[in-house]
Amino acid sequence: MWFRQMVAVGLACSAGAAFALPVLNNPHGPEVAGQKVLYSVFSSRPKHLDPLVTYNLDDSVFIDQIYEPPLEYHYLKRPYQLQPLTLTRMPVVEFLDAQGHVMSRASSRTVYSRYTFEIKPGIMYQPHPAFAKNKKGEAVYQFASAAESKVITSFSDFTETGTKELTADDYIYQIKRMADPTLQMPIWDLVSHYIVGLTELRDDIQTIRAQYPDQWINLNEFLLSGVKQQGKYQFTITLRGVYPQFKYWLAFHFFAPIPMEVDRFYHQPGLAEKNISLDFYPVGTGPYRMTKQNFNEEIVLERNPNYHDDFYPSEGEAGDIENGLLKDAGKKLPFIDKVSFRLETEAIPVWTKFLQGYYDRSGISSDSFDQAVNVTVEGIGLSDDMQHKGVQLSRSLDPATYYLGFNMLDNVVGGFDDKQRKLRQAIAIAYDQQEYISIFSNGRGEVASSPIPPGVFGYQPVGLEKKSIADAKRLLAEAGYPGGRDAKTGKPLVLNLDTTTGGSADAARNTWLMKQFKKIDIELNIRATDYNRFQEKMEKGNAQIYFWGWFADYPDPENFLFLLYGPNGRVGSGGSGVNSSNYNNPQYNVLFDQVKNMEDSPQRLAIIRKMLEIVRRDTPWASAFHPQSFVLSNAWVMNFKPHGISKSNLKYQNIDEALRKTKRREWNQPVLWPLVCLAIVILLVTVPGYRAYQRRMTRKVLQGNSQ
Repeated sequence: MWFRQMVAVGLACSAGAAFALPVLNNPHGPEVAGQKVLYSVFSSRPKHLDPLVTYNLDDSVFIDQIYEPPLEYHYLKRPYQLQPLTLTRMPVVEFLDAQGHVMSRASSRTVYSRYTFEIKPGIMYQPHPAFAKNKKGEAVYQFASAAESKVITSFSDFTETGTKELTADDYIYQIKRMADPTLQMPIWDLVSHYIVGLTELRDDIQTIRAQYPDQWINLNEFLLSGVKQQGKYQFTITLRGVYPQFKYWLAFHFFAPIPMEVDRFYHQPGLAEKNISLDFYPVGTGPYRMTKQNFNEEIVLERNPNYHDDFYPSEGEAGDIENGLLKDAGKKLPFIDKVSFRLETEAIPVWTKFLQGYYDRSGISSDSFDQAVNVTVEGIGLSDDMQHKGVQLSRSLDPATYYLGFNMLDNVVGGFDDKQRKLRQAIAIAYDQQEYISIFSNGRGEVASSPIPPGVFGYQPVGLEKKSIADAKRLLAEAGYPGGRDAKTGKPLVLNLDTTTGGSADAARNTWLMKQFKKIDIELNIRATDYNRFQEKMEKGNAQIYFWGWFADYPDPENFLFLLYGPNGRVGSGGSGVNSSNYNNPQYNVLFDQVKNMEDSPQRLAIIRKMLEIVRRDTPWASAFHPQSFVLSNAWVMNFKPHGISKSNLKYQNIDEALRKTKRREWNQPVLWPLVCLAIVILLVTVPGYRAYQRRMTRKVLQGNSQ
């Protein structure tokens, strides 16, 4: 009887304990009641948090939530559309002749373009010690020497903070920072070519630095002829010539404001040695501020208490209403109070924690693809398990192009004579780009018809008829290689694919590639080297066939067509040229010069189509594709829509905290029955022994009493 009672109690306890006990495997700290927290990951520490010096996408995930350039992209609309962020309206553009007179429109006589900006009043910076002032209006923190700043051992020692209003001077100061050679701005060559006076300002800064190498330089004391303040909230930027793409750069963090007070604060003696700098502690007017910088564990962004009025969009594109993306239309941003980024260097832990509900979103690696997605003749959809969990799948074609290219300087696959073209055309037919996407990208991509990706003016979906292997072999013979052998020497044609050293996945890809070339009897030799050696080959033009890719800086066809512009050839540019094929067709170059600074129009589209016909004939690339992003969101994540260009998207997202809490508990029930079974086994073993022991002791007592 006692045994049956014990088992019944044990089972009852194990059944009820799952509901009585808290979730035991939560990797995050306790949450503040009523606070919305988004949980995400980062895989490597940020390289820079100074908005002027980083071009890194991983850095942008953080700094684009903190800083605000003048413009931003509409969160929902596609094609991509710019809109004012800190401005009252879009910049006003005027065209000037050589004498500085305003012209009615751009023409061949246009010498300058002048952009006028008007900032919204009342925008305030996040609380920061750089703005802390005493009763006299002086900066609280002023250290004349490293000895004085010894009282500061970490950033948390700055206990007083303040704020200031965003003004035109702050944007101007950041533009002047572009000229500081010690900062090494990534797009210096571009901005110095267009912004009037930047090159001269750099010369002035270098002169002063040579005289006072250890002193902070107040850039407000320098003149920049092409950038002028017109009032507290107004300023102008003057460019050389006409450059319509400049508007896109105005949505980059390069043009986010940095006040003089912040620059002065971080240049105080002794702070840089303690890693107290703009590269570690960003300061902005954006929706979030960085409150934790443990780059080896966690980075935390929290709501900026001083954030200005900003509202969720009230319109989008087709399908946004049906997808629930306009439920929060017109509501004040941001919705999330805190964003926790955890360091995760492997995909499997991220996937496991996503399934447990501890990460709100996840990508899909090849290892987890079949668990997450079903691929059928009808298309790609979520697996039954994901649907049961209420997971949402967001798919978007990235504004990017990855391609298999030829080095046009190579004696075999390069050149412009008819036979060399036919060799490249034969390879392009044999290379099955769709099969590559299916095998090595799990179908996540679209075969490209040109360098221009979806969402960018001039994009054309694939509509050309695929030629046969017989056509490829005919072209190969006409190129002088019948049956894959040199018609003159009889030797087999051996081509080289230059690539970086990889693992087992690369080995499988290389085997597949060799089979593609073997279709037309060409032998492919894989020349794998380390990354530095591969880059050296590309810079010197010693590669023959290679893989490359380009992700949009901004959604304009010029940003992709310039990948084949002759003057942008990589050889001779010190590696900075974006034209990795070193393609140089004079006819294409002339058309590019015409089209690059045009506004989108039927005339621009007609020129683009001519350029693409030239490229298809010359075939500097064997094939290309536009990658597709798959992102999974748990059911409680709202308002998530991938944006291929902008990373400033956290302010739009929302969380249903109650649903997340319920699902986490449901998916992470403590499994207690093994412990109960173990306890029962222990009792089964120990109780009889204990009872036998009691009986022996009782007998001894009775025997002792009888004596």
